[in-house]
Amino acid sequence: MVPSAVFAALRRGTNYMLAKTEKFVDVQRDHLPLWMPVMLGIGIAIWFALDNPAQWTGMILSLLAIALTAWALQGWLRNYSILRKVLVVSALLLAGGCALIWFKSSVVGAPAIEKPVVSTFYAAIGERTDLPARDKVRLILLPGKEAGLPAKIRVNLPGKWDDPHFREGAVISVRARLMPPAGAALPGAYNFARRVWFEGISATGTALEKPSVINASQQGNWLPEAQSRLSRHIQSRVEGSPGAIAATLATGDRGAIADEDAEAMRRAGLAHLLSISGLHVSAAVAAIYLLVVKLLALFPALALKYRLPLIASVAAALGGLAYTLLTGAQVPTIRACIAAILVLTALAMGRDPLSMRLVATGAAFVLIFWPEALVGPSFQLSFAAVITIIALHQLPWVQRLFQRREEPIPYRFMRFIGMLFLTGLAIEIALMPIALYHFHKAGIYGALANIFAIPLTTFIIMPLEALALLLDIVGLGAPVWLLCGKALSLLLALAHFVEGQPGSVARLPSMGTGLFAIFVMGGLWLALIKGKARLLALVPLGFAAISLTQMRSPDILVHSSGKHLAVTDAQGEIILLRDRAGDYTIDTLTENAGVEEGNVKAMKDWKNAQCSSDFCTVTLQGSNRVWTVLASRSSYIVPEHALAAACKRVDIVVSDRWLPHSCHPKWLKADRTMLLRTGGLSIWLDNPPKLRTVAAQEGEHGWFRP
Repeated sequence: MVPSAVFAALRRGTNYMLAKTEKFVDVQRDHLPLWMPVMLGIGIAIWFALDNPAQWTGMILSLLAIALTAWALQGWLRNYSILRKVLVVSALLLAGGCALIWFKSSVVGAPAIEKPVVSTFYAAIGERTDLPARDKVRLILLPGKEAGLPAKIRVNLPGKWDDPHFREGAVISVRARLMPPAGAALPGAYNFARRVWFEGISATGTALEKPSVINASQQGNWLPEAQSRLSRHIQSRVEGSPGAIAATLATGDRGAIADEDAEAMRRAGLAHLLSISGLHVSAAVAAIYLLVVKLLALFPALALKYRLPLIASVAAALGGLAYTLLTGAQVPTIRACIAAILVLTALAMGRDPLSMRLVATGAAFVLIFWPEALVGPSFQLSFAAVITIIALHQLPWVQRLFQRREEPIPYRFMRFIGMLFLTGLAIEIALMPIALYHFHKAGIYGALANIFAIPLTTFIIMPLEALALLLDIVGLGAPVWLLCGKALSLLLALAHFVEGQPGSVARLPSMGTGLFAIFVMGGLWLALIKGKARLLALVPLGFAAISLTQMRSPDILVHSSGKHLAVTDAQGEIILLRDRAGDYTIDTLTENAGVEEGNVKAMKDWKNAQCSSDFCTVTLQGSNRVWTVLASRSSYIVPEHALAAACKRVDIVVSDRWLPHSCHPKWLKADRTMLLRTGGLSIWLDNPPKLRTVAAQEGEHGWFRP
């Protein structure tokens, strides 16, 4: 009797839960299509999160089994038809996303070269990028099969070796030092190898002498040449970083922006203005649309005979496509162009131009053709911003607050400023977890800065630049370029002012992927679920926000090379093992520790360290005891018996050498043998101690080669 009663209770409970879920899904019926690209994206994320082909295959087969089972149980689930369809479609989309990115990785990715090489070879130039701010030219080279090199290589050469014949399609002879693309140096650090894997690049390097042209380009490179000429023309009219930003707005060429100005824009939360994406494409498309509508409306015969919004939409779409091509047709720009065309289509059809369905369509398009974009900050930041804007302005109280009404101009202006501030604040809150996850820092005053920066860019700088370019056709653009340069200088001054304010940048150590996933899914639930049920997202979001405040820096960071070790102290400083670490290495260590760049100290001068020319011995206070770390500082030979004795006295040994078997520390031996297998390390001296490795986050994906 008892088993039967328990079974009956379980059955009643199951039916009750299924009925409640069916009712909830039925209420959300209109919003269910919005979750289709989300499911596709989760499937892609699953592939990145899992480690190896066996797990990927198991996940895909399990999801297909769930879909087949849900479809087969039509009789048992006849009262839950909507829930059954949701299960089938969701499982298929999850499996499809995982299979899609796996297929893309297998087709596009190419193994990196095994080790650094110096080689002289012939290669065709596939792509050229000018980087005047760094005095460099970047070439994507396509060596012939006889070179014995990968099919695609990225090579930098100094600006002094540049030649007008170095353009797409030319064949050159180049001598270069080539290296495998660098992976993540620390857990959570920037992964260059993963990015270029999906571009098919297998080696990067630097030219050792000026390349010579073997065959001049026979291609009609009118578009790259037009971009280059336009960029040079703009920078000749407006000097310095203002001119470089003007060139960026017109052609997408960011290479001439000074590093300190680019960093100021990032710290002030204005970096999105330097990346041609939604704001710029939308401004260009909207300007063309309004201009065409207003001009055609001047002719009553045309206005009565033809649908002017349809004509303006076609003209704006063509203008948006042209602007996308002119600015390099990068994935973010293509994404923004697709979104703009969808908006224009909605306008031409008389539909709501700003809806979540349009965003979902654009996201699905990008994920199908560029599934790897999902894990990049560009995709996440742009779609998070658009979703936040639409979700915010669909709220009834926001619509009531900012709807147009008959009122004095000062009130209308204040309402507009309030709308900008509220929108900027919402976007800042939505984007902060993404910025902290990818860059380990986020601007605090971005919402305030964007109140001034976005109208300045959209309504003053871009129209002035367009007008100046038009007037340059007849040689009358100089006065307008002067005004444009002043406006751009004002934008830079705003960025530097905001950057210089106390606490302008929030810094955190590397965030775990699990915590980031809670932020993402909580935000999506809040934006895409309708009704009071959306407020349930506040629980995981609140938990994630509290968890962020509890995060602390790793006690020890070990670079993947083993040469660089960093220790964080209670004063918020980072202690570096080697004095001569490069700027990039220092930035990587400080960012992952969540420490300001200036708070760096040499280990040899630290009170808790004793250093010789060969080794440093460091004493660290853990959560429950004192830890001792021994780290090598040189490549000099040390007697084995002395090294073995030193190892026995310490808890952790870190070295870029292959240490002998006689070296046995009490807890961890991170020498070259281990680091080649695990990559960089993050260590917390808790009870018990915690260890994160690059290998654990990369698994057996092709770009990670232990």
